[in-house]
Amino acid sequence: MSYTLLDANGKTYESDVKGQWGGHRRTKIYGRLDCPSALRAIASGGYARYRVFFADEATAIAAGYRPCARCCLGRYQAWKATRRS
Repeated sequence: MSYTLLDANGKTYESDVKGQWGGHRRTKIYGRLDCPSALRAIASGGYARYRVFFADEATAIAAGYRPCARCCLGRYQAWKATRRS
């Protein structure tokens, strides 16, 4: 099976390994695949069209995505603290 992932430049590529993190292309937010907020948005429709996947968290960050405030609260708070400086 092949999976479509995003690389650090935001370009898609095919991988034999499933992505470990999900993201939303429009909001540039990444989080866990089991994130309650993402799952709720997917269930309500529309969100899945902009869903992207990353091999790892470092790639999501390099691609310009920020952590989800719901499923990655500590990471989000650290990210937000750097934005205020």
